[in-house]
Amino acid sequence: MDLSKQETNQKKAPKTMAKKETEVFQFVVYNTMTQQKEVFKPKTPGKVCMYVCGVTAYDFSHLGHARAAVAFDVLYRYLQHLGYEVTYVRNFTDVDDKIIRRANETGEDPLSLSDRYCKEYNVDMADLQCLSPTHEPRVSDHIEQIKDMITQIINKDFGYAVDGDVFFAVDKFPNYGKLSGQKMENNRAGERVTVDSRKRNPFDFALWKAAKPGEPYWYSPWGHGRPGWHIECSAMSAHYLSFKFDIHGGGLDLIFPHHENEIAQSCAACQESDVSYWMHNGHVTNNNEKMSKSLGNFFTIRQITERYHPLALRYFLINAHYRSPLNYSVLQLEGASEAVFYIYQTLKDCQDALLQLQAESPENGKSARATPDAQECISKLRSEFQAKMSDDLSTSLILTGAFLEALKLVNNLLMVLKKKQQKQQRLLVIQSLMEVEKEVKKVLDVLGLQPPYSYTEVMGFATTKGESINKSRFGGR
Repeated sequence: MDLSKQETNQKKAPKTMAKKETEVFQFVVYNTMTQQKEVFKPKTPGKVCMYVCGVTAYDFSHLGHARAAVAFDVLYRYLQHLGYEVTYVRNFTDVDDKIIRRANETGEDPLSLSDRYCKEYNVDMADLQCLSPTHEPRVSDHIEQIKDMITQIINKDFGYAVDGDVFFAVDKFPNYGKLSGQKMENNRAGERVTVDSRKRNPFDFALWKAAKPGEPYWYSPWGHGRPGWHIECSAMSAHYLSFKFDIHGGGLDLIFPHHENEIAQSCAACQESDVSYWMHNGHVTNNNEKMSKSLGNFFTIRQITERYHPLALRYFLINAHYRSPLNYSVLQLEGASEAVFYIYQTLKDCQDALLQLQAESPENGKSARATPDAQECISKLRSEFQAKMSDDLSTSLILTGAFLEALKLVNNLLMVLKKKQQKQQRLLVIQSLMEVEKEVKKVLDVLGLQPPYSYTEVMGFATTKGESINKSRFGGR
């Protein structure tokens, strides 16, 4: 399929384009619920509704957060590339035990603290070139929706109130565990669930928490308090996408208990609740141990981008399949830096050469066609890109093979241009350069690796923070 025609068709008729694309390249995703790959079919033709669990905003975000954000940003970009109209919702948890503890330590208002870190998160996302979601709801702005959902759950006898707290009655939901495969009898109270003698079942979880001295609270029918963690995503996803939508995503660690509890809550509130595809990205590990704040073995995004350009970090994150574990390694980050530098150096050299040729002779390339080698290279790159992306977003396989061959061809064509040639042969080379460069940039754009500024700025000039990005940040090339 001709990608240049594809982009034009997307703007005119996204529904038709999406249908045609899935017929030729069936987009297949791994569904955690069924534990197998499935052909992606949205509930509404031409439109996709997607909810991804965001961060709990009490500190700077770490590499694990970056991986989740980049993985689902690639999905978002690819769905748009296929012509779908995507509604993408990613939440902020700005009311939580961890936020309250940190605020007490710093003497700061909890909502002010979380607001500050929500903004810092978005700075990191912009650095990593993640597109802004359609909606970025915060828990504190959706208390009414949360209370309404809890009321529905209680009215349908799936929840009960005790001393100002409200718990979900897991025994009432026979399908509990269907996402994770977890059985309640296989878990011990106190490990995954809070021990509380007031619960009917040790595995019942909080929908609403009664206010404690010094904590933020809101009025509710059960007394002053605040939402439990799990209910927020059920309420906000239903508010923005309804109870039936296409994709729910997040990190692998959210499958149980968070997403399991979401399913129970949403189905209790609305029997017709249904998510078609549950998608989860793998962990980032450090020495093969999950990287997390609780273990103290994490690196923040800022710590990484102080040493490496954000686009080198993005390359590192997508240079492994999104579902596989990704081990943090300085060597791999340096390799990603070298790869990114090579890509941008090649494109910069190409851009400079074409600009110079255009200045010297404006008619260059206007009446010529690309060489057979260039046409074959472009065709192979298009085919490989679509095939690998349609196979559950196999980004790591795209950054090799035909993509590297295209960059090599650009460098070879630049060398040919330096030699004396007949005019017609020179025009063929120029046109070939233009078309191969265009195709490479389309691939980079879908992967989120095409910088919005000049290659020179990325490779050598100051960043928005006033720091110098020199060649040493790209592995010393």
